[in-house]
Formats: sequence, structure tokens, C-alpha cells
Amino acid sequence: MVEFNLLIIILMYICGCLSYVLKRKHLLSMLLSLEFIVLSLFFLLIMMLMYFNFEFFFSMIFLTFSVCEGALGLSILVSMARTHGNDYFQSLNILI
Repeated sequence: MVEFNLLIIILMYICGCLSYVLKRKHLLSMLLSLEFIVLSLFFLLIMMLMYFNFEFFFSMIFLTFSVCEGALGLSILVSMARTHGNDYFQSLNILI
């Protein structure tokens, strides 16, 4: 059962990385892919902590950092939508 769960988590991670690479035109889709990768890593962390009978305190620290990462990404998305009107990376100009 542990091997099956590990296989599913690795498949989730690979799918998240693949969608991150393939959907790089929109910032929102990249942020969703990053959150999917973080979710799969969280599942892996919980499974490993349960397997080795460790405490779950580190998982709370991991969740705190992942929430901070999500909030920073959404703030960048909002500021980009306010200044440029959309979330396309092609509309950004480096010189301005």
C-alpha cells in the first residue's frame, strides 16, 4: 500500500512539473501548477512522517511556507493585472 501511495505522489509531482513547463504563458496557470507541486510534496512529507513515526510539527512549518508562497504569487498576479491588464508574460516589457 505504501508503494502504491508513493507511486501516486510521484505521478502527481511529475504531472505538476509537466504542467508548469507546458503552461508558461499565463501567470495564473503557473501558480496553480506550483500549488499542485507543493500539495504533492506535502502528501509525500506526511506519508514519510507517518512511515517513520515522527511528529507532524514539521508539516505545519511546511504548510506555513506554502501559504506564504501562494500569497506572494497572488499579490504578484494582482499587481500585474492592475498594471498590464492581463496575466500574459508576453505583454511584459523589460525596459519599462
